[in-house]
Amino acid sequence: MTSPDTEAEHVEATNLLYRDPELYDMVQSDSTGAGMCRTLVELHRPGARTLADFGCGTGRDLEILAKRFECIGVDLQPGLVDHAHRIRPWLDIRTGDMRTVRLGRRTDVVACLGNSLAYVHDNDEIDQVFATFAAHAQPGTLLVLCSPIAPTTRTGPATARVDTPRGPATVTVRHEWDLRTQIDTMHRHWVLPSGDEARDEIRRRVLFPRELERYAQGAGFEVLDMLDGAGAWAGLTGPTAYTVARDTR
Repeated sequence: MTSPDTEAEHVEATNLLYRDPELYDMVQSDSTGAGMCRTLVELHRPGARTLADFGCGTGRDLEILAKRFECIGVDLQPGLVDHAHRIRPWLDIRTGDMRTVRLGRRTDVVACLGNSLAYVHDNDEIDQVFATFAAHAQPGTLLVLCSPIAPTTRTGPATARVDTPRGPATVTVRHEWDLRTQIDTMHRHWVLPSGDEARDEIRRRVLFPRELERYAQGAGFEVLDMLDGAGAWAGLTGPTAYTVARDTR
């Protein structure tokens, strides 16, 4: 296993949003993840009061969830955590590696949203992440995940306009799929308002639904449901899905 510092530096170097937390907050401003998490908790454990979010970034989802739960968040990227401390100082957000971090508490809900789980590629390290989830759970705790369950089917480039704190930018995105490693690589080419360019190479591990279920069961969780990533309740279409599971230990 690479060290947390080395891993954080590598991920930051390959993702413009991690190097620019203001841009991260603006681009990732969609609150679907927080809304789906809350909906799933209200459905399966309406009495939940405490929540731990692993891979919380700048705390944009946690800020919404904290209106309903007593929350704590963890993220690997020091730059994102420092930004969170500046703009959301009322939140409890800490720097930590979700493969190994132990917060010394158990919560009613354990969440891992925004495809954070997909940044862990190795099978043994995925087991370690689920062991972390279990270490912060107790009988009845809900585990809520948002992660890729299939590769992105669109492989050709697509260009979009993106608002940034310094004006409009354009970003061209294409995907590359490696079936053997189950890695979906997203290549992004940014043209920023200044005219500067930046390139990202974001590698995410796809865990197919039955595979995801096996990891959850191995850590003591029973999968209750999997839902389409757009929030639909009529089956799975991919490429992302919400998974809700319950600690049965």
